[in-house]
Amino acid sequence: MEDQKPDDFKRELGLLDGTMLVVGSMIGSGIFIVSSDMVRQLGSAGWLIAMWVLTGTITVIAAVSYGELSAMFPKAGGQYVYIKEAYGKLIGFLYGWSFFAVIQTGTIAAVGVAFAKFAAYLYAPLSDKNILYEIGDFKLNAAQLVSIFTIILLSYVNSRGVKNSKILQTVLTVIKILSLAGLIIFGFMAAKAEVWDANWTNAWTSQALNVETGSWLPISGTALISGISAALVGSMFSSVAWEGVTFIAGEIKNPKRNVGLSLFLGTLIVSVIYILANIMYLAVVPLYDIATAESDRVAVVASQSIFGSVGTLIIAVMIMISTFACNNGLIMAGARVYYTMAQDGVFFKKAAELNHASVPAWSIWAQCIWASALCLTGKYGDLLDFVVIIVLIFYILTILGIFILRKKMPDAERPYKAFGYPFLPALYIVVASAICIALLYTKTSTSGWGVLIMLVGIPVYYLTKAKE
Repeated sequence: MEDQKPDDFKRELGLLDGTMLVVGSMIGSGIFIVSSDMVRQLGSAGWLIAMWVLTGTITVIAAVSYGELSAMFPKAGGQYVYIKEAYGKLIGFLYGWSFFAVIQTGTIAAVGVAFAKFAAYLYAPLSDKNILYEIGDFKLNAAQLVSIFTIILLSYVNSRGVKNSKILQTVLTVIKILSLAGLIIFGFMAAKAEVWDANWTNAWTSQALNVETGSWLPISGTALISGISAALVGSMFSSVAWEGVTFIAGEIKNPKRNVGLSLFLGTLIVSVIYILANIMYLAVVPLYDIATAESDRVAVVASQSIFGSVGTLIIAVMIMISTFACNNGLIMAGARVYYTMAQDGVFFKKAAELNHASVPAWSIWAQCIWASALCLTGKYGDLLDFVVIIVLIFYILTILGIFILRKKMPDAERPYKAFGYPFLPALYIVVASAICIALLYTKTSTSGWGVLIMLVGIPVYYLTKAKE
């Protein structure tokens, strides 16, 4: 087993599978929830749509920029490989460390918690209010058990081979796209002119909602920057995880073409769906009701407005399918990074083994255990802040890596070149860096912890290196 090489992965995934993995990993629970907080932060229709358009634009720019790297290094491990090639082993390790400690497992946990939140709609005892065990400050609730159960179940499916998880991913993602499209279409059919007109009056007046008094306060200057960065956490979190397809490049047919194309098509499809969904929210739900939706479930409020009382159940089922498919994609892709790191000697040796089904089962189960532990924290919002800042830092480093590798490896084969180079990749770096600085400034406690966990990787790297 130990002498198996990455080539032992089976190339069983085509362009459709790659695109469905991108779409399926991106659309989780965010689009159904985060717009509520975004409206509380910025208080206007124009700003809400502007944030989603900005997020969509820079996400597609980043994804097409990755196309150049994925064509240069068409092997398992994706983003980890690009960072290691551009910056060397230490920064590569820091990415892998952050990926295992926070990025992938934190996202899997947040999506699992969201699945459980909506499962409680169908069966109330599954709610996080149902406390099963208490010791000191720690409370174990039913929702945490539900989220852990789904993570274990999907880890098991993925450990049985890529074919099962591929079929599950494609079927669930197609259902997810069709149901979201249906919600958007029915939403526009049920649009109310008075709601639409009221929402778009003073569309660019930025204001924050004072939750205690229920009144809007005009914001500008630093408060506006703070509001924008807080709002962007939501839309950015809803638009991460598209790079998952680069991790499984070792299992994609014709990866030099299909990985880059999957990235472009997947991010474009999702960005368009997200923008349309938010325009639909504004057509059926008054701005104040979006901001004050119970538990931020803006999609539930919209669905009740469109379908009546049955709307709640429709959304609950949609989100359960959506988050289930999302976690399947995250679990499938994540394990390939630890596998490649272990091959490089910077992760547990066992992670470098493939099982009889040609998948890195040990990596899948290690990821499962840590993500399940993170579910026990149960705080969806904090998990988002942790994850977003680190994801953005490594997106920036990866895209900067395109410039570095063009200098470092000028003669390397580049079947595909970054679209709009150097202008668009540079634009991404500037915008994403500004968002990171704003996040550290406005959400120091949570974002700061995320950065601290990343930096702890430096001594870990040297301690483990010394033992080699």
